[in-house]
Amino acid sequence: MRFAVIGAGAVGGVFGARLIVAGHDVTFVARGTTLHVLRTEGLTLESVHGDVHLPAVQATDDPATIGTVDVVLVGVKATQVAAIAPSLRPLLAPHTAVIPLQNGVEASVLLARELGDAHVLEGVCRVIAGQSAPGRIRHMAVVPHLEFGVRTGHPPAAAVAGTIPAIADAINGAGMQALVSADMAVALWEKFLFIEPIGLVCAAADESFGTVRSVPETRALVDAALDEVIAVGRGVGVEWPADAKANVWKRYDSLPPDERTSMARDLEARRPSEFDAQTGAVVRLGEAHGVATPVHDVLRALLLPRVVVA
Repeated sequence: MRFAVIGAGAVGGVFGARLIVAGHDVTFVARGTTLHVLRTEGLTLESVHGDVHLPAVQATDDPATIGTVDVVLVGVKATQVAAIAPSLRPLLAPHTAVIPLQNGVEASVLLARELGDAHVLEGVCRVIAGQSAPGRIRHMAVVPHLEFGVRTGHPPAAAVAGTIPAIADAINGAGMQALVSADMAVALWEKFLFIEPIGLVCAAADESFGTVRSVPETRALVDAALDEVIAVGRGVGVEWPADAKANVWKRYDSLPPDERTSMARDLEARRPSEFDAQTGAVVRLGEAHGVATPVHDVLRALLLPRVVVA
């Protein structure tokens, strides 16, 4: 299949590299130093599942030079989605599926405003990875996982829906995991429930997963943040499984103790982050639906001085 991977950072780098190794036609859309490195040195993936060095990859800063593709994987940060969405139009054929990979709950809405409901699917990506340098990705844990499917209430064109099984086969065939979900609203919020509370408290405490979950006070803070996200999701209309919170804690307790989420790493390094798309979204949606979020209100205020806007 032909893929355009928008953004060659942690997520885009992992998925793009594995798809290339599996024989798919992948072009990265990048800019600045990352684009230069991809063109001159290629892409390096240091992974718990085996390192990959691709000395030559296709890369551009202009999607219009690629032509139409089968799949657009949008891997830029959530705060960049609205800005890049219009530039993706030249990639679209009648059957092209656009899948967001961001942490957050608003990316597909922003993409559909520019590209139309006919092309945009919902996507949830799970992987622990980071960009150690331009063109160099470090994959620390978790088999790369893409859960995707029809946006709730917004069915795509028939030609786009018809590509979904082939996309899943491509992801699975590249040594990753694909799951086509019948209820992407729950899938999207379950991912958000997993990534946001622990990331927020790790960032506020400036500590790793292991420390935050082992200190009773910070563990309780994560638990309270989980409750707030569940309440906000319920206000939006999410029908949570009864064991949603318990399942998140099982996953938290299995995470590598010395790691932290990408949002926490970005805030620590004073890099542009998805803070507004994650913690900001909890506060915004809580206000919109009359749900109190006192833990998020305080930690958001505490962390705002560290936020760098792209």
